[in-house]
Amino acid sequence: MPRMIFINLPITDLERAIAFYEAIGAQRNPQFSDATAACMVLSETIHVMLLTHAKFAQFTSKPIVDARSACEVMLCLSAESRAEVEDLLQRATRAGGAKDPTPVQDHGFMYGRSFADPDGHIWEVMWMDLEAAKQAMGAPA
Repeated sequence: MPRMIFINLPITDLERAIAFYEAIGAQRNPQFSDATAACMVLSETIHVMLLTHAKFAQFTSKPIVDARSACEVMLCLSAESRAEVEDLLQRATRAGGAKDPTPVQDHGFMYGRSFADPDGHIWEVMWMDLEAAKQAMGAPA
């Protein structure tokens, strides 16, 4: 079985967060969702757990960071093409996300953009031509 990742994010408005993540292509798994949390499936191996602040606080004694004013983590998703990068960015923006909170990256063989969800969590979306990247870095193809 492939290794899975579960990203736990503190959110301020559960319904708004669910709507945002559905708009960018995630599907809610009702088996692991309730009034305080929602499991959003991005792929077979990537799940985002949206947790109200009260729920999130049950798992840590540290203060919850306001992702709009401080950064603890940046997340990055791979894309199959430059067009897929743009498509995901547009869906995130239409759903209320902030466009390009980090600089656009365009190195020819690698292209990336970013968005922030309504709670300020930054997601980068990156496409890379692996063969061209190897050549650009001087590695044997």
